[in-house]
Amino acid sequence: MPSPFPGMDPYLEGSGRWKDFHSRFINAWSELIAERLPEGYEASIEEKVQLLQVSPERVKRMEPDVAVSWKTPVEASAPRPKGTATIEPVTIPHAVIEEETRESHIEILHRPDRTLVSVLELLSPSNKEEPGRSLYLQKRNAFLLQNVNLFELDLLVGGRRLPLRDPLPPGDYYALISRAQRRFDCDVYAWRALRPLPDLPVPLRSPDPDISIDLGQVLSLAYDRGRYARSLNYEEPPQIGLDSDVRRQLFEHAKSARRR
Repeated sequence: MPSPFPGMDPYLEGSGRWKDFHSRFINAWSELIAERLPEGYEASIEEKVQLLQVSPERVKRMEPDVAVSWKTPVEASAPRPKGTATIEPVTIPHAVIEEETRESHIEILHRPDRTLVSVLELLSPSNKEEPGRSLYLQKRNAFLLQNVNLFELDLLVGGRRLPLRDPLPPGDYYALISRAQRRFDCDVYAWRALRPLPDLPVPLRSPDPDISIDLGQVLSLAYDRGRYARSLNYEEPPQIGLDSDVRRQLFEHAKSARRR
């Protein structure tokens, strides 16, 4: 069963299924890109593993207010030679690891030397909130300082938007395309909920022309493969950061579409 929405399904956000959806979307996106790439290019899915630490405030909530260090008693032993020194350890907890995150993205490479040409990212909640946001921005800046095109797709209403010098245009969902030959300008595409996902250009190495990818087709493939029509709860408004009138409109649209 297809999604009840013509564009992004807002019920995917906050459903606990984003990690699964992210993987399926990246795979479908990569497949469609590979079909349209001209000779001499290839698309590769790459994955980066990050370990996110709990913030000091959260550690304090989990630990007692008073910490006690102790020394392990030393059993009596033979007298040590004169002039030697002994020290005792102080027990200190390890840094607390909150979670391991695996973020996949698409890289477009040019053969035969497999030079990196473009990077395509689908943002996750961890990219838009700390501590993962700072790590993502470091990776983003590293790409922007290279001779690489960067395509960032934000299909999440919640979280902090990516920083640009000027305010973003009005919208609920965004695509940001930064071309290597136009540093540091950025083409920003914005659209509202209930609007279809657009066809957007994927830049290649100049002077080769862009290829156009139908993001609606990518979403449809990912939605079908994830069988989300069976698992998402469409019986109440979506839990996303839009005002109550818009969420109610989305809810009514979902009910009407599923009755057809």
